[in-house]
Order: sequence, then structure tokens, then C-alpha cells
Amino acid sequence: MRLPVFSLAVGAFGIGMTEFVAMGLLPDIATSLHVSITAAGLLISAYALGVVVGAPTLAALTRHLKPKPVLTLLMALFTLGNLLSAVAPSYPLLMLTRLLSGLPHGAFFGVGAVVAARLAPRGREAQTMALVFLGLSFANVVGVPFGTWLGQTFSWRVTFAVVALIGVLSALGVWRWIPDLDNNQAGGLRQQLRAFRNPQLWRIMAVTVIGFGSMFAAFSYVAPLMTEVAGFRAAAVTPILMVAGLGMMAGNLIGGRVADRAPRRATLALLAALAAILVVLSFAAHGPVTAVVTLFLFTTIAFSLASPLQLITLQSARGAETLAAATNQSAFNLANALGAFLGGLPIAAGYGYTASALVGAGLAVAGLLIALGLRDAPRPSLQPAEAPTAPAYARGGSGGA
Repeated sequence: MRLPVFSLAVGAFGIGMTEFVAMGLLPDIATSLHVSITAAGLLISAYALGVVVGAPTLAALTRHLKPKPVLTLLMALFTLGNLLSAVAPSYPLLMLTRLLSGLPHGAFFGVGAVVAARLAPRGREAQTMALVFLGLSFANVVGVPFGTWLGQTFSWRVTFAVVALIGVLSALGVWRWIPDLDNNQAGGLRQQLRAFRNPQLWRIMAVTVIGFGSMFAAFSYVAPLMTEVAGFRAAAVTPILMVAGLGMMAGNLIGGRVADRAPRRATLALLAALAAILVVLSFAAHGPVTAVVTLFLFTTIAFSLASPLQLITLQSARGAETLAAATNQSAFNLANALGAFLGGLPIAAGYGYTASALVGAGLAVAGLLIALGLRDAPRPSLQPAEAPTAPAYARGGSGGA
């Protein structure tokens, strides 16, 4: 992995850590701030709301700036939000700082995806974008368990302070290693919004919300699925989640490769595979070994879907790639909310934890039906105009570090 992409992956690691670590620290936060677990859980919703609102808003407000200062400013805002979370003296203020922390999330991934694609050799755009998102999945393997341990051993405030430090490191790396690319976004905001007249973009957003929502319908309830159905003890949930995180990492890498070859066909095949593996999971969850193996395959397939969706988004939004990519990040978070809500309905109705996997399978099929209407978009050149004189790492590929 080259240094510019590595600096973006570090930022993605910090974002993934702060997004998911709060789930494991809810009891500690609730006790510290004298609120209920339910109230503390709203902090997760506040972060998600920040992502949904901030992604298109910040992308639009910074559209006239070059990518390098935009990414640096977004990481600075992310750092500030987490630093303020670490010192927030009350629940209302922590709610506000979590909202602030979520604002730069989608815009960072939107701008970062475009930058990664512009630095990639032609034909390897999705693979390079996948390396950025690898930081997000790596956070689930290492960052979230470490942050949870840190918060439970010392204080949840220490965890947010560490995330802020990661934000500082990413901002410094972005400023040092990202080349000074020109702003290739066409015209003003009104002109960029015209890209959203393309029905393909809205179809992609729908596939993201519904099709990727299938992942969250099942994964949101993976802990009780493993303990109540597969028969694991509660202490085994953390290593099981690490296995799921390894699947996410594998999926990122696989998705990048298949997307570069044929993003539309990859999307259709992965949605079909996702529906099938969720049906299998509903049966395999009754055995501990089969449950873990199927969980790994499930997260691998689910996260393979992200790169094709991102690449089709960029290909379908000429002149407004950053705004479209950031908006698609909002769609991913809507998928999180929708999937978790729908996946919980049959559980609340008494049908058991395996029912959420079947709901996920249904959402994957619905996403597949919508995706059948996608068309192969022309592959525009995302390379910077100064590519012939770009630094060696921008021309030489995105190989491993």
C-alpha cells in the first residue's frame, strides 16, 4: 500500500473505530453519565445522523477546494469531535459531540474514494478504493476490541482520546503524502446536482439502502445469534466478531478485484450470493462450527459488495463524483438503520434470532431486483490532468506496503 492510500486508510481505521466502539462501551458511558442504557444507545443514533447529514452537506460546501485541504479539514473536524467527546461533562454535550464526530465521516470516504481512484492505475480504481476501506474493516478486527478493552479497563474517555490521536496522525499523513491534485468537480453546486437527474444514481442509492441493508439486518443481531442459537458463551462473542472482521477485510480486497473487471455483473452476483448465504446462515447457526464458518463467508460476501457500488457511483456521476460518493455513504448508513430495524421485527414478534437472517435474504433479493435495472456505465478517466508528471507512487500502482 502506497503512502497516500495508507494515510487515507488510517483515517478510515479511526472512523470505523469510533463508529462501532461505542456499542461495547454503552454500559460504561451510561454509568458514568448517570443515564440508562437505552439513552446511551441514542449516542449511536446521533453519530449515524451526523453521517447522513454531513456527507452530502460537507461535500457540497467544500466542492470548490482541492481534495488535499478538504481531507485535512475533515480529519481535523473528526479529531475535534472525538476530543470533545473525551472531555464532555454531560450526556447532552456528549450527544452533541457524537453528532459532530459523525459529520465528516461520509464526506471523508467520498473525497477519499475519488482521490484513491485518481491515484490508481487505469483499470485498478476499485482495488485502490478498497485499500482505503480496508482501514474500516481492520478497525473491526483490531480497533474496536482494543478500544472496548481500553474503555472498560481505564475509561471510555481514554478510548475517544485515542481515536482523536489517530485522527491527528491521519491528518498529518494526508497533508504530507497526498499530492496536490486539482479539483476536477465540474462547475457550481447547481451544475453538480444535475448529475442526480441520472436515474442510475438513484437506482444505485436504492440498491445500497436495500441490498446492503440485508447485511445489517442479520449482523446487528449476531451476538444473540451466537449465544442463544449457536450455544457460545458470552465471552466468545469478541473473538467471533474478530472472525467476522477478517471476513470484512477479505471482502474489501475481493470486491475491489471483481469490481474493476465488471462492476455491474459483480453487483448482481454478490447480491445473489448474499441472499443465498443468509438463508444458509439461518440453518447453520444451530451448530457452533458451521455458525462461525458461515458468518465469515457472510461478512466476506457482504463487504465485497461495497466496491462495485462505489465504482458504479463514480462512473455514473461525471463532474460530481465527490458529491455522489459522499451521498452514497449516507445511503450506507441508512442501510444500517433500515436493516437493523427490519431485522429486529421478527425477533420482537417471537420468531427467534435466525429470522433476522431470512429478513436479510429478502432484502438482498429486493436489492438484486432493483440492480437488474442498472446499466454498464462508461468508464471515465478519473486520473488527474497532471498524471504524466505525477509522483511515482501515483503512477506505479497500489501494491502492498
